[in-house]
Amino acid sequence: MSRYTITVICTVTGQLRSDPDAVIGYDPPLRTYFLQAFPHEETDEPALWLGTRDRSFEALEDLRHAATSHGYDFMPLSPKLAAKLVDDKAAASGLPERDGILGRLLKHPNQPK
Repeated sequence: MSRYTITVICTVTGQLRSDPDAVIGYDPPLRTYFLQAFPHEETDEPALWLGTRDRSFEALEDLRHAATSHGYDFMPLSPKLAAKLVDDKAAASGLPERDGILGRLLKHPNQPK
């Protein structure tokens, strides 16, 4: 799993806030880009956590669109960081497809067994 620190901004509360310690990366087992930002005040979970399901965001543009639809955005990625993220995904593409029970759980975690 790759993890890179970026800055995410939020206007959900009507006030502009930023999290300079947000994390973006690629999760090979879930085959998705992810974004975590703004530590939750009462739990250890981030207030913003996108990319928690199998193939949630197969492109960085999809991740950004999802973030903005929730009232968040991240600062423009440098060309170097964007290339690293794309390379991380490409390097992971040689992994075998998930199948069997684990694959079904990753794809449909709330489905009855």
